[in-house]
Amino acid sequence: MFVGRERELEVLNRLYDSGSFEMPVIYGRRRVGKTRLISEFVKGKRAIYVQARRTNAEANLALVSDAITAFAAGAPMGSFGSFDEAIDALARLSRDERLVFVIDEYPYLAYSFPEVSSLLQDKIDHMLKDGTKLMLVLCGSSLSFMEEQVLGYESPLYGRRTAQLKVEPFDFFTTLSCWPGMNPENAAVLYGCTGGIPAYVEKIDPRDSVRDSIKKLFLSPDGYLFEEPGNLLLQECRSPEQYDAIIQAIASGKSRLNEIATTAKIPESNTRTYLRKLESLGIVKREAPFKEASSRKSIYALADSMFRFWYRFVPRYMSLIANGMADVIYERMEPHIADFMGGVFEDVCMQYLYAQAKAGRFDVLPVNMGRWWGNDNRTKSQEEIDIVVDDDEGNALFAECKWRNEPTGADVAEKLVFRSELFRYGTKRYVLFSKSGFTSGCREYAAQRGDMGLLTFNEMCESLR
Repeated sequence: MFVGRERELEVLNRLYDSGSFEMPVIYGRRRVGKTRLISEFVKGKRAIYVQARRTNAEANLALVSDAITAFAAGAPMGSFGSFDEAIDALARLSRDERLVFVIDEYPYLAYSFPEVSSLLQDKIDHMLKDGTKLMLVLCGSSLSFMEEQVLGYESPLYGRRTAQLKVEPFDFFTTLSCWPGMNPENAAVLYGCTGGIPAYVEKIDPRDSVRDSIKKLFLSPDGYLFEEPGNLLLQECRSPEQYDAIIQAIASGKSRLNEIATTAKIPESNTRTYLRKLESLGIVKREAPFKEASSRKSIYALADSMFRFWYRFVPRYMSLIANGMADVIYERMEPHIADFMGGVFEDVCMQYLYAQAKAGRFDVLPVNMGRWWGNDNRTKSQEEIDIVVDDDEGNALFAECKWRNEPTGADVAEKLVFRSELFRYGTKRYVLFSKSGFTSGCREYAAQRGDMGLLTFNEMCESLR
């Protein structure tokens, strides 16, 4: 079953229907569903698909040649002695009729044949753009390569792309639709564990309990995600052990550059370079407090919640996992899952606010949205607000997100209002999101104010079904 990706399919089909030369660029981290998206898009269309390999130029040329000649059966093309000849053949096949030609994992082809981007530039400018109906799709998992050497200003292909699609993990509400009949709270935990990565989401059996799903995926030597972070680092990074040390440092609570470098025992200059790479892979994010540009206040955190889950729970239990003690491990993990879910729930609440705004059901247009933290001179302490939203027109919303087993009380609402006084806005509104509902005192406080909404997690899910 194909789920989600409506926007991406709409863009690709619009380009296809133009009838002119098009070159969309599709990129995103591994396992995020790029190939599945392309497969859905090309159904029923004249299309040639090639997946480049991490090999030499001759082997990749053979893959391209075989794909073209197989498609053109009945119109013999012969064998191609060069990529130049292969592209000329594509031009002939698409001169009068729409043809989609997909190069998946384009970075592998470019590594094996560095001149291919310059060759494509020349062919696009002098043959393909005005003389064919070719739709050339370049797809890749190396985010840094695709952004710098395909989309970047220094690339020979700069300015030739007609659309770019960065394929992101599913949000929670799309993920929930993949698991029909599953309790939404259980789905939220499993969403946090998988990070909404479609290849991981597919491994969840909605009939299994959270306990069984986590045991199968993470706590068994043959579990699909047991070695996944290490495998991803091996595929993407030249010194995976250095990256692993940095991720471990962040997972342990270190967030400043100097703290991460000291904990990982890596010089700061090298650590900064490694962090940039991890940011490009979508594993790490650099955050500043809401609407504050100062790099001095920036911190690093794990953006990928599967990595957050794995590094929090798996490394310490490696020997127990190897000895088949998944049940014992889960008993130790379970009391800490709610704490892990705090950050996941904040992400889900932000997704909810964007969805509500898109549907026209949100009072404050989320032009800016983020977390805020900083010093409060009134209390001489560090304070935080889970979500701040503003519309750049003097209107703002402040929200707190509580993933707890007990109802949220009036004290949380009062603190939120108190902290919001640090901000100057003409109009302020408030929302409390809670997994377990609200106390009668909290409901009374919100009713008295008139500018505060209270939403349970189940209400959020129901409103977006």
